[in-house]
Amino acid sequence: MSFLIDSGIMVTSQVLFFGFGWLFFMRKLFKDYEVRQYVVQVIFSVTFAFSCTMFELIIFEILGVLNSSSRYFHWKLNLCVILLILVFMVPFYIGYFVVSNIRLLHRQKLLFACVLWLTFMYFFWKLGDPFPILSPKHGILSIEQLISRVGVIGVTLMALLSGFGAVNCPYTYMSYFLRNVTDADILALERRLLQTMDMIISKKKRIAVAHRTMFQRGEVHNKPTGFWGMIKSVTTSVAGSENLSLIQQEVDALEELSRQLFLETADLHATKERIEYSKTFQGKYFNFLGYFFSIYCVWKIFMATINIVFDRVGKTDPVTRGIEITVNYLGIQFDVKFWSQHISFILVGIIIVTSIRGLLITLTKFFYAISSSKSSNVIVLLLAQIMGMYFVSSVLLIRMSMPLEYRTIITEVLGELQFNFYHRWFDVIFLVSALSSILFLYLAHKQAPEKHMAL
Repeated sequence: MSFLIDSGIMVTSQVLFFGFGWLFFMRKLFKDYEVRQYVVQVIFSVTFAFSCTMFELIIFEILGVLNSSSRYFHWKLNLCVILLILVFMVPFYIGYFVVSNIRLLHRQKLLFACVLWLTFMYFFWKLGDPFPILSPKHGILSIEQLISRVGVIGVTLMALLSGFGAVNCPYTYMSYFLRNVTDADILALERRLLQTMDMIISKKKRIAVAHRTMFQRGEVHNKPTGFWGMIKSVTTSVAGSENLSLIQQEVDALEELSRQLFLETADLHATKERIEYSKTFQGKYFNFLGYFFSIYCVWKIFMATINIVFDRVGKTDPVTRGIEITVNYLGIQFDVKFWSQHISFILVGIIIVTSIRGLLITLTKFFYAISSSKSSNVIVLLLAQIMGMYFVSSVLLIRMSMPLEYRTIITEVLGELQFNFYHRWFDVIFLVSALSSILFLYLAHKQAPEKHMAL
């Protein structure tokens, strides 16, 4: 009876997660597009629901909600379903919609979709060869084979996003990195933009007048024929045609300049708004957060370097370790186990909420940046694939943030994976991503004033 009640709780939560994923799909991702393939919407919502259910089971594990046997069953069921979606269903439909956009392959699109899926499976399987991610005793058809490979891709994505976010967040929040933009700078650039537009209009008028004159003379529709007519047209109209071609080249160059001036003007307006916003109370709060995250970024890069150099992976969760160090230093009586449980619950909850929120914001920006009416279905499926792998790998890494007694069932469900490898791999990719982001943002920040001066 208790198993049925526990299953009812899990199914109800999954329906709620599915509904939230469906609304996010309709209100955010596809609000500017017509939904032509409901299978894409269902796959995205199901992937989101089962991904959130894994985080829900982690919280249930810490709080002791549901029976341990029920939690184990739903862990296994949830993991099997999410792997089935990520490895078999989503890649097949991505190949199917890619082939559907190619007219020459319409008649055999199912066959070519299967070929693309088999190609994906080959490279997906070969991905595990260079990494020490499995115990040698696992067979080819074991669930660990799939989790380990999904984990490598997901941890790589997490580390790339985390490295960039750790650097970009203080760069975005801190007013120190804002350019000094005045109203005079904006007015001068807008004046140049208007002058350029006037020049484009005047040159296009000249081209239109020239075409009308040629039309009135009969040089457009009544072109001379024959050998002598060809000689006459070359000797009489070559000067005018060269003049028109030169004017058209000038128009093209001015239009390109106007686009750059427009983008630079919009950038200056945005920077001016950020300067005004930084003077408000909320702006000062985010500026303080920027300094805090800059310290965190430096500390994270330093710790990642230490972990890589000394091949170190923590065996105790950070909360318990921090409380133990504080208690030993202050010499006070403190129930480490009790408080580490509650603080770990809060920490894991914050990690889960911020991970889901941050990923959804990133997916929305990415979708708007590259989507179109033809490619939107494929891009949504790619985002569902990234989201599922991201959340599966999050479970692999969150495991280390939990006290030892709560890791047991997660370790049993995930199998005997080489968990230490994933943490070392995360540190390596995070360090590369963070240092590359620092270099990229430094060059972009340095180039912005030079570009403004050039324009």
